[in-house]
Amino acid sequence: MDSNVCQAQAGLWNMTFGYLKTMSLKCALDLGIPDAIDNSGQPMTLSELHSVLALPPSKKSHLQRLMRLLTHFGFFIEKGTGESTGESTEAVYDLTAQSRLVTRKDESTNMLPFVRCHLDNKWLKPSLYMGDWFMQEDERIPVELAHGSTLWEMASQNPMVNKMFNDAMVSSSCLFKDVIIKNGNVIFKGIESLVDVGGGRGAMAEIIAKNFPHVKCIVLDLPHVVGDSPNDGIVKFVSGDMFNYIPPTDAVLLKWILHDWSNEDCIKILQRCKDAIPPREAGGKVIVLEAVVGSTSPMISDEPQLLLDMLMLTVTGGEERDENEWKKIFKEAGFTSYKITHTVGFMSVIEIYP
Repeated sequence: MDSNVCQAQAGLWNMTFGYLKTMSLKCALDLGIPDAIDNSGQPMTLSELHSVLALPPSKKSHLQRLMRLLTHFGFFIEKGTGESTGESTEAVYDLTAQSRLVTRKDESTNMLPFVRCHLDNKWLKPSLYMGDWFMQEDERIPVELAHGSTLWEMASQNPMVNKMFNDAMVSSSCLFKDVIIKNGNVIFKGIESLVDVGGGRGAMAEIIAKNFPHVKCIVLDLPHVVGDSPNDGIVKFVSGDMFNYIPPTDAVLLKWILHDWSNEDCIKILQRCKDAIPPREAGGKVIVLEAVVGSTSPMISDEPQLLLDMLMLTVTGGEERDENEWKKIFKEAGFTSYKITHTVGFMSVIEIYP
């Protein structure tokens, strides 16, 4: 067979069976493999891992197959060999930078809730309806075809979905923490108050308030999100709808909000933001933390941005946008200029001015 055909076939197979990469990750998390290795304090042999996980004897060889795949993708690493067992020596497995992201003890830097959320059926099932959605002249998005309601409706009606989503958003704050701290002296210069719109439990607002104490932070979110949040800390919580009203403030923060919505809805949200802030000469601005498609660090693949875009298509009805698309939305919402600061990852800080 021609080498080009073989390469094309291999690429097609990788796409066809790519879902098993995702499901193998889910399996490893369900079994608690990363935590088992982390808790041991040292690399583990297959036998040790099998014993700690308390799996049936018949599953040991299959555990090795799972570890082989996840090692291939860099989630674990195989380090040397353990003791000889008959004719062969056992592999020894350790964590990598990837797997350590789901074992960190600090809640604010542990990505496990974020990963678990997006591996849940509520988020996976809508992707099976993409083809149906494309062929239908239907205002409903794939998540509605799959579950009969939007993500926001499910979160407002189902406490478990609400908790899962907000846990995920708390853990996603670690994606932005370093860049906010690094660039905060410039971003928050002259700002005394900030409203974190759709800020959930206030993880991002708390990071800002702790590192830049001159900024008074308020979180605005829906009643079922902030209803039981304490108001005696450095962050205050206000119940409300960002489409209707945002409290007056020097600056508004939108972390991973706009990508959830259509262009028309983004314009509405930004217009409410513009109503809430003073003119630019008085320090007013909106701080947007989002991906800018096509803008990543040279060492970071743009694949996460493209995959995230498909997640938005299926689950929220929003989209990831490139700079020209962002620019068009900002202009239509009545803003005069913007500034983009690209981070070392695949997210950016966008400051937009009235």
